[in-house]
Amino acid sequence: MAESSDTRTPAQIEADIRRRRAVLAETLDEIGVRVHPKTIVGDAKAKVVSNVDHTLGRAYVQVNRAVSDVRRQFVDEGGSPRMERVLPVALVALGVVGLLAFGTRRRRR
Repeated sequence: MAESSDTRTPAQIEADIRRRRAVLAETLDEIGVRVHPKTIVGDAKAKVVSNVDHTLGRAYVQVNRAVSDVRRQFVDEGGSPRMERVLPVALVALGVVGLLAFGTRRRRR
């Protein structure tokens, strides 16, 4: 638009106004979509889902690491159980289950 306003014809001015109106209408439509409640709710949902996915991913990695650490304690590199560690844990677990069963049985009487 190098032309000055006094050298433009009325038709050029009208065309410029129509073009600017169209651009303004498009901009207003975009603003309307952005501030529409459904758009705001959708954006909020997407953000929450993204945060939950990120949190679940981090939790999965941490749980996986913890399980691997525990597994390393009870299984050697060859995949065989380390009986010197498995047996004491199994005996403690069996004792706890036995005490719970005995306690439940005594309460019923």
